[in-house]
Amino acid sequence: MMRIDTAVGMAFSQIIMWAIITTAAGSLHAHNIIDIQTADQAAKALEPLVKSFPHAGQIAKTIFSLGIIGTGLLAIPVMAGSSGYALSDIFGWKQGLNKKFKQAKAFYLVMAASTIIGLWINFSNIDPVKALVYTAVVNGVVVVPVLIAVMKVANDKNILKEKTNGLLSNVIGWIAVVTLGFSGAIMFATWGH
Repeated sequence: MMRIDTAVGMAFSQIIMWAIITTAAGSLHAHNIIDIQTADQAAKALEPLVKSFPHAGQIAKTIFSLGIIGTGLLAIPVMAGSSGYALSDIFGWKQGLNKKFKQAKAFYLVMAASTIIGLWINFSNIDPVKALVYTAVVNGVVVVPVLIAVMKVANDKNILKEKTNGLLSNVIGWIAVVTLGFSGAIMFATWGH
């Protein structure tokens, strides 16, 4: 069941990702809109998609706003929980949403601090679109060594015994490592051009 759940979740996330990329290319890049700094600008940029409808601007803003709110409601608990679990694993703290606050204080305090920091960033003068771009760049660079470590662990018989990666998982995993590494190298080579 976990394998099916993961496969279905990944399939939907990929479909949504490609739909966003295609929509952005078709509505933003095609109209030479390449420097968006606020959510309001992004909503206005979506107007060409719904121009044939009455009140196209309001519809685009409403749909975009609902998408942003939905994304936030999904992302905030996941990201705060991820930071709580990650730091608890590193420092050996008790963790888990099934535990009460008294049982896992540090875990819950990290989640609260993560949420507060996210809220602070929202009200600071940090450009949210640029912050997302820089975050994606950092993630793209950091993922290469992390993925190499994952591939090494996934093939270590001392750790996983008979549950190590199969041939297909290894091929896909190493293709991902090479592709991400190559993409990062191209990004650094062309930075600022």
